[in-house]
Amino acid sequence: MKIAIIGSGYVGLVTGTCLADVGFEVICVDIDREKVEQLKKGKSPIYEPGLEEMLERNIQKGRITFTTSLVSILDDVEVIFSAVGTPPDEDGSADLQYVLDVARTVGRHMNKYVLLITKSTVPVGTAKLVKNAMEEELTMQGLSIDFDIASNPEFLKEGDAINDFLRPERIVVGVESEKAKTLFEKIYKPFVLNGHPIIFTDISSAEMIKYAANSMLATRISFMNDIANLCEIVGADINMVRKGIGSDSRIGSKFLYAGIGYGGSCFPKDVKALIKTADTHGYSLDLLKAVEAINDRQKEVLFNKLSQYYKGNISTKTIAVLGLAFKPNTDDMREAPSLVLIDLLKKAGCNIRVYDPVAMEEAKRRIGNDVHYCHDVYETIEQADALLLVTEWSEFRAINLQKVKELMKHPVIFDGRNIYDAQEMKKNHIHYFAIGRKIN
Repeated sequence: MKIAIIGSGYVGLVTGTCLADVGFEVICVDIDREKVEQLKKGKSPIYEPGLEEMLERNIQKGRITFTTSLVSILDDVEVIFSAVGTPPDEDGSADLQYVLDVARTVGRHMNKYVLLITKSTVPVGTAKLVKNAMEEELTMQGLSIDFDIASNPEFLKEGDAINDFLRPERIVVGVESEKAKTLFEKIYKPFVLNGHPIIFTDISSAEMIKYAANSMLATRISFMNDIANLCEIVGADINMVRKGIGSDSRIGSKFLYAGIGYGGSCFPKDVKALIKTADTHGYSLDLLKAVEAINDRQKEVLFNKLSQYYKGNISTKTIAVLGLAFKPNTDDMREAPSLVLIDLLKKAGCNIRVYDPVAMEEAKRRIGNDVHYCHDVYETIEQADALLLVTEWSEFRAINLQKVKELMKHPVIFDGRNIYDAQEMKKNHIHYFAIGRKIN
């Protein structure tokens, strides 16, 4: 079976490469010529552990190819995954122009049956717009060609996306016909040998499942951050609270870690889009509006702790920032807490030194030359008045505390991810502050 993937961003490239790896013939389409040329050489435009090696392997075996022309490959494929971007508009709603462009192009140039699958994260009701766009194009040409549309939302964690695709917990598919259902069963047969199910639903429910899932996870994060802030006020410890409530099987232990807020390409965008969808239908999702507000506030917590420690006198202080990506094992800085923090530090007149194991080039693109980019942890903390831990990369977990004391002008650590042992810090005479923890 030949499969087309439209859009070679994060979702499209991972989807296409993993489908090729189990034996499908995959054609990836992207309008960015430079990106396509790089992909033909096996160079991934994104950082994702294991992706580039898998990409190179499947290019060599001829199972994945790249082109800028969707029209040229339509006669060769029966299944098309649309994985184009859906960036948020100014009002928070998802911008569907690229999704609908794909639908119109397919409708305008198709000559036989196709199954057009929306892989992008889109609001409930998008499938109807996609179907209407294709039908309009066919009608304008006086054609009557059978086709199906479907929704197949992705549940990929950045940093572990390949494992998530190859060994999914569940696959959600919204379909309207038995023919489409049969095609999905063929496509995903290699991926459900672990016993996890394909969940078939109507299309609107599939669209809602993606938003509801991400919004639930975002809610847990904001809830724990809010409780962590209260723990500091009343003298409780969020780590103990997490263990206590996480042991309840009705709650579970995942996504109960306090920190400095969520970021990335999914949670912020999807929460906004779901809020906007509800508003459009005359319903207010007050809980999610609070989730969003808490998250925005939480991104300022480390700066506030630093400012309080120095009694507001942080102008000209040298501040070391460890971690720039929104999470480990990715170079993605979209909506990253580091961006809010660095902006606050710049406005306060601080000298900022930064380091991230992977996201330095992306940081230079987003932040510019207002900070000093360092090559490792110890260069970053040299002569610093404070260390702010933002992203919990593995290499930050076992830093040499003796070196920290020797290199820093003033040994104080603000741990935004609660990865350090407070007693170890105390033993080494390092001032230590965390999120919602009781520090003796």
